[in-house]
Amino acid sequence: MNITVAGGGSWGTAMARLISNKGHKVSFYIRNIEVCKDIEQNKENSKYLPGAKFEKTISIYNNLKDSVKGAEIIVLAVPTSAIRSLLISLKNFIDKDVIIVNLSKGIEVDTLDRISQVCKEILPENPFVALSGPSHAEEVGFDIPTTVVAASLDSHYANIIQEEFSTDTFRIYTNTDLIGVEIGGALKNIIALAAGISDGLGFGDNTKAALMTRGMYEMSKMGLALGANPHTFNGLTGMGDLIVTCTSMHSRNRRAGILIGQGKSIDQAIKEVGQVVEGIKTTKSCYELAKKYQIEMPISQSLYQVLYNNKDPKEAVNILMTRKKKEEIEQIFFE
Repeated sequence: MNITVAGGGSWGTAMARLISNKGHKVSFYIRNIEVCKDIEQNKENSKYLPGAKFEKTISIYNNLKDSVKGAEIIVLAVPTSAIRSLLISLKNFIDKDVIIVNLSKGIEVDTLDRISQVCKEILPENPFVALSGPSHAEEVGFDIPTTVVAASLDSHYANIIQEEFSTDTFRIYTNTDLIGVEIGGALKNIIALAAGISDGLGFGDNTKAALMTRGMYEMSKMGLALGANPHTFNGLTGMGDLIVTCTSMHSRNRRAGILIGQGKSIDQAIKEVGQVVEGIKTTKSCYELAKKYQIEMPISQSLYQVLYNNKDPKEAVNILMTRKKKEEIEQIFFE
């Protein structure tokens, strides 16, 4: 198939390499001209995914319009904050039958919309698939066995992506619970930031286990409020992605959290990580969504205070630990 990958970061690079190795004709749209030249000359993205060599020929573009000519599938591999402008640009160049596959994991700050909702607004007739799960580009780019989920409201399109993108090292499951998959992918970054701050403060495994477990509970509560299937959060795009993001040093969110826990500012942490840290903006989106739907999310709300109101992380932990005593499982899960 003719597939365009838009976004020259690590994840876009890993996906362009994977689907080109599968035998598809790949057009790779990259805004950074230096990255374009690097891949053309060295067959790798030395800045964002060094060492992951392209084995098949792909076409590199610095012009979006040219990159999507004849495309049957377009893969969005840009940060959440760049999705809307990219879709608006694509609207002028693509037909309504082109499948949009999104890799980013976030919630738009201004609208509080999930990426599928943004796409529905701008490209209402184009099929949409979210590809999500525990999948560090640093491992996918080197053919380390990985499993993810293709989610779409129409299982036909999820099945197409499952068939066309699956390899012997990249296994794809399907799910029609688009809300749950998107919420899990977005909110796990918040918990990974918190887990990183815990590491930076010098706390231990007990603390991280508590954050992950109670964080999963918060993710599920938000998902339920928005209409997700609660079972989705027990799967790859919930628990699976949460585990890998909270425990791996490949995780930008965990690394940024460690730096913040060590006393560095948000700007310093982002600069040192060197790529977009989705969880920072998602924390703000989640905070506003929790207010809108009147959902109690203590970890997410405490992290918001740390990131946006300069609350001391140790003080935030103390507040969490000394909250009113309660049952572990709330009635919401039985209603």
